[in-house]
Amino acid sequence: MRIALLAPLPPEQTGIADYAEQLRVSLEAVGVEVVTPLAGCGNDPLCALERVRTFDWSGVALVHAELGGGRLAEFHALRALRERFAQLPLTATVHDPERLVWRRASLPWPLSLTQGWPSPWPQAATVLADPLCLYEERRLANSLDALVTLTALGRNCLTRRMRLPEQRVQVIAHGNQHITAQPLPPLEPLRLLYFGFIYRGKGIEDLLDALALVIRQQPQLQQRVRLTLAGGSAPEMAFDAGESYIDQLRRRIVELGLESLIEWRLDLPSEVIAGTIQAHHVVVLPYRESKKLRLLGAQRGTSGALSWAAACGRGVITSDARAFAEEVSTGNGGIFAQGDVAALASQLQSLLEQPERCQQWAERAAAIGQERLWPVTAQRFKALFTALCEGRDYAQ
Repeated sequence: MRIALLAPLPPEQTGIADYAEQLRVSLEAVGVEVVTPLAGCGNDPLCALERVRTFDWSGVALVHAELGGGRLAEFHALRALRERFAQLPLTATVHDPERLVWRRASLPWPLSLTQGWPSPWPQAATVLADPLCLYEERRLANSLDALVTLTALGRNCLTRRMRLPEQRVQVIAHGNQHITAQPLPPLEPLRLLYFGFIYRGKGIEDLLDALALVIRQQPQLQQRVRLTLAGGSAPEMAFDAGESYIDQLRRRIVELGLESLIEWRLDLPSEVIAGTIQAHHVVVLPYRESKKLRLLGAQRGTSGALSWAAACGRGVITSDARAFAEEVSTGNGGIFAQGDVAALASQLQSLLEQPERCQQWAERAAAIGQERLWPVTAQRFKALFTALCEGRDYAQ
């Protein structure tokens, strides 16, 4: 079987690019030939449309796209392919349900006139144009042969918002790499890890404030906890004019008196990610949902960092943003209300008082990691693609 994968790919620094590369490699390992017609286009819809026009699609049995992260190239390529090939099976993994792309590539006139205006006029225009964007998303979603979400919550939200038949959306959990198990480090000090791209919206400020609150309430715990902030600095997203976000975090750490407890590990090479995670007891993901996106819908995706934690056999403390609660609902971590610093501090303090819970979480995380290995995930995608190409219903 020869399929076309429409997706960002490394060296683009996004979680979806990492996911797409792992999917590509894993599909090829189970006998699926994968071509990438949009390689090098970045997030340029015009380039994507040109590739659709010039690529030789005659030997392609199915097209699969990765949608999410505010990208438009794959969305427009799928629309063009459906217009050109009515019978070609088209599928997509939707990483940010309940929507496909959340915004249009361009605003219709006269709303387009606001693009050069100061905030909040462009944002207001985007909201006013949202009914048109939603209509276009629903039209594409209902023209696809199958859609995939990473969680059941994501499926339910996507099905409802896109007005899809339930059987059209499948759940295939985020694949995990096979990583050799390593025992937990000694339980004192408790080593916490934030891992992921470092930019606004990840709630890192809440984590720092919660850790400072724990120390203020019980100063004797200062010697029993350490926090590492690790991952991609993502300069194209993390920096505004003036002081950078990372500099703001560094200043906040000083103001809170946490300098001796914090270690930075920025822009980790891929080969040291697993070792870094396994050198810690628990991954902490304090994400907050975007207030701006709430005007357009609910974001119910998951996280590549959660996948890494499971693959490495480490538990997670996470906010209830996105679909994270579902991902830690089987005994592999703790949950708190996003933005609730006191609740996060309570989770951290409870873990410091009962560090043996780290071992329980780690054991369950390791089991999840084995259940979701990429070869298993690739076989599920292959079964879906094969059924669609043969005109059969796909039963998970």
